[in-house]
Amino acid sequence: MKIVLKCIIFFVVYLQVNSLSAQRFKSLNNDEIFTVRGSVTEKDTRKPIAKVNIEVNGGAYTTTNIAGDFRIQVKYGDELIIRHKDFNTIYYTINSRERIDVIVEPAITSSSVKSKYKSPKQFNALIDSALVYLKSDAEKSIQFVTEALAESKSVKQNSEVYEVLGDVNAYWKQYDLAISNYRISLNNVQTNEVKLKLAKAYELNGNYQESIELYNSLEEPELSNWQITTKYEGLADVYLKTEDLKTALNTYKKALEIAKDKKLSPKITDLNSKIAQAYEKMGATNLAESFYKSAMSLASQQSKKRAVEEKEKVAEFQSKNNAIEAEIALREEVVKDVQDIEKDSIISNDSPITIQKQNYKIGTAYAMQNDYEKAIPYLKKSIEVAEDKEDLVIQKDATRKLSEVYRDAGDYNKALSTAKVYERLVDELYIKKEQEIIQAARFSRDLANKQNRIMSLENERQLAESKYQLTAERNKRQKLVIYSLIGGLVLLLVTAYFMFKYIKQQRLANNLLALKSLRSQMNPHFIFNALNSVNSFIATNDERTANKYLSDFSTLMRTVLENSEKDFIPLEKEIELLELYTKLEHFRFQDKFDYSIIVNDNVEVEDFQIPPMLLQPYIENAVWHGLRYKTEKGLLQIVVSKKTASEITITITDNGVGRARSRSLKTDHQKKQKSTAMNNIKKRVNILNTMYKDKVDVFVDDLSNAQDTGTKVVVTLRK
Repeated sequence: MKIVLKCIIFFVVYLQVNSLSAQRFKSLNNDEIFTVRGSVTEKDTRKPIAKVNIEVNGGAYTTTNIAGDFRIQVKYGDELIIRHKDFNTIYYTINSRERIDVIVEPAITSSSVKSKYKSPKQFNALIDSALVYLKSDAEKSIQFVTEALAESKSVKQNSEVYEVLGDVNAYWKQYDLAISNYRISLNNVQTNEVKLKLAKAYELNGNYQESIELYNSLEEPELSNWQITTKYEGLADVYLKTEDLKTALNTYKKALEIAKDKKLSPKITDLNSKIAQAYEKMGATNLAESFYKSAMSLASQQSKKRAVEEKEKVAEFQSKNNAIEAEIALREEVVKDVQDIEKDSIISNDSPITIQKQNYKIGTAYAMQNDYEKAIPYLKKSIEVAEDKEDLVIQKDATRKLSEVYRDAGDYNKALSTAKVYERLVDELYIKKEQEIIQAARFSRDLANKQNRIMSLENERQLAESKYQLTAERNKRQKLVIYSLIGGLVLLLVTAYFMFKYIKQQRLANNLLALKSLRSQMNPHFIFNALNSVNSFIATNDERTANKYLSDFSTLMRTVLENSEKDFIPLEKEIELLELYTKLEHFRFQDKFDYSIIVNDNVEVEDFQIPPMLLQPYIENAVWHGLRYKTEKGLLQIVVSKKTASEITITITDNGVGRARSRSLKTDHQKKQKSTAMNNIKKRVNILNTMYKDKVDVFVDDLSNAQDTGTKVVVTLRK
């Protein structure tokens, strides 16, 4: 009776603490899929690079967000491929859970791209440390989280802190705390990764409807391929737990289609296994067996540990369906594979694939066939390995089963002695579980205290923010009056500026209109004088010469009309016009004067511009009012010379009768015409100088003191 009572107490205690305490002694799993975080930034500017392609070789895929951050599902040994159009492809092998900071240079040459681990800043280092200890030491992990919260400088960092805290809670099966922390994380920054984690925490905490609602709220266009598959897999897990087997099966199949389409190998294996479990629950044994075998085949193409885990699931399935021979064969394969695996890594006692558990189950299977001779060695081996690995639970179960086998085989002495050993093991396990309960209670209390401390820090932060906001609001009101006055002053200045600009534009418009008017007066004047010259020339010369003169005249008219609408034209064009005009005048008055146009070599004509038709009236005056009245043949000379680096002079000289004598020889009508032409030029020059800051200067003087004094016109032109 005492033994029975102890067994009952033991199983009650075991069920209460097994889910929490077993995790404390779990070793790191080299084949386990986990999330690695990272960022991609430019080397010189530290500017984050968005939309960088992050891919696991043959597995998950994601891209960096606008802040240059990324997260991706990986396992140890996976190779990350980091691609972008602005830098060369980077390859990185996953060898830890630490953050990956990729720093790149633009891809100018193949050697210009650099990828390396960057010494993380204080906040990132604390987060990475928390993740490293997440599965091995929850207290230390939470301590790093607490320190990271104190270093947090933004809502994004706050969000990351509470996400990691939720990860710690979820791993140690404190799902209610995980839910609270994931929700705080989402209140800071909304991310699909955390939403998926929250939905899973809802499921594990028994909040099935909340989990389904959150999964369904996730929009597929916003998710990566891996996240879409995870969404449907998570939904199916909830439906399976709520016994909605048909919906669970259909959802698993939908997730499997996506995983196959996107070639997500780990997901394909997991989903085949889960579909098999759904069929098994529905009683569709043949379909379940088919999917189990498919999952086992796919797992064999991944890591050996993953393949062994799937073999164990199939062996359990065979056991439930009394396929004893198939079960035993699979478990023997598992034992051999695990022996190979344990050469490189440690498998924790809570894993279903340990050697002691497999030997125990093989022995149990032989016992069900009443093959006691084969059952006994396996059970003894199980007890021996369990004792060596301090797996008291399997040691106790295997001892009990061995006692039962001895009894059924008729060896009552060994059955009795083995039963006594079993009784001792139950007592030891009872004591151990009591200690674990105490440790678990202390562990839970410590985690709760640390959680409360973190919440206190957050409350203090929020209180400080509230005080800051109150102070800021008070300062804002004080500043509002100052800003209003400054705004009024600025508005007044802006108004004055626009008024000044408007007046300036009006003045400019008036000047442009005046220039256009003056040019419109000059063109008829020039054309009228030129037509008189043509008329006189045709009347006194032969037809062929007249035709040649008329052809040159038409070219001159076309050039004048083309330039008539412009304020300035290149000096080179003005010189060409002068050459043509002077040629025509000389053609008519060959007996009155000779002429020369000289452009000095040091003058860069293309660098200067001049108002059109500015020089022609002075040449016209020199011919018509100076040289024409000479008794002997005169000389007209036009010289373009350099004055300074930014100035040139255009000098027009004639040795005609001079201005004073010319006036005495003219009629009143001719005097009026000359006055109009010269005034027109002066007005044009004044307006242009006003608009373009003294660009043109004109000086007129007598050439000499001789009888025919002549005239000298000097036009100064600036760049």
